[in-house]
Amino acid sequence: MSAAAALQKAIYERLAGDAALIALIGDGGVRDHLQTGSHRPGVWIVSLESRDASTASEAGEEHLVTLEVRTGESGNRMAQQITARVRVLLDDAKLVLDGFAFVSLFHRRTRIGREAKAKGHVAEMVFRAVTE
Repeated sequence: MSAAAALQKAIYERLAGDAALIALIGDGGVRDHLQTGSHRPGVWIVSLESRDASTASEAGEEHLVTLEVRTGESGNRMAQQITARVRVLLDDAKLVLDGFAFVSLFHRRTRIGREAKAKGHVAEMVFRAVTE
């Protein structure tokens, strides 16, 4: 398993295991892929970009993790509530990765907007993680 895969698994488990987030989005609301007619509202892990961040003495990677929150017709307020909870769960979180050392995970940015194509509000959240 790669560091990116271990990180994705840990993020998924952290989100899917939180009762307060599940109360907002319902069971099955955390996904790692978007399907036609997918559960709404929900949180999707849509991309994970990794690059080498090794030092002279340690192998390491930097990861940009993009999550998407879709609310359907629930609106902007619901998107704000969900993104706030996701940020509480992930910003400066202490995750445990299978086979890799977890260094850090910090929120970089969130953008919320209405998307007619998505039939509701969509929020994009980007987090930066470092693993060794």
